[in-house]
Amino acid sequence: MALYVAVQQFWKAKRMASIFGFRSRDPARDKQTDLARFDRLAKLLDQITAEIAAEKTGLENRYRSKSTNAAFLVESMENGSASASRMSEIGELTKSILNCEQRIAELVRQTSRMKELRHSLDAIVDENALGPDSQAEYVKSAGRSG
Repeated sequence: MALYVAVQQFWKAKRMASIFGFRSRDPARDKQTDLARFDRLAKLLDQITAEIAAEKTGLENRYRSKSTNAAFLVESMENGSASASRMSEIGELTKSILNCEQRIAELVRQTSRMKELRHSLDAIVDENALGPDSQAEYVKSAGRSG
């Protein structure tokens, strides 16, 4: 009798689900979908962070070069070995150095924001309790070491 009631309830539930066109998905499949989505976002954030780092490194190299050139130019002008026409070069180098400093500061801020976003994404993954295996795959696939 109990089996009969259980079967009847099962079929009733199935009819109700089909009436509303509702089918539930496998929670494991949902976790995989979420993990893939988070992983794509993590890779994008990591890629943007790498782009910012590359730009910053290039600017820092140019900054050092321009600073060195400016120092030698000022020294040669103080010694009288540089022409007065090179004064405009000092102004250009100074402007370039200041622009580099401003851009490097902005890139440092952007890097900080990317790290905050990445940390927030990691926290979302933790909050969603994707499970220890899933999270390990997420961290590994995003190129993170912990």
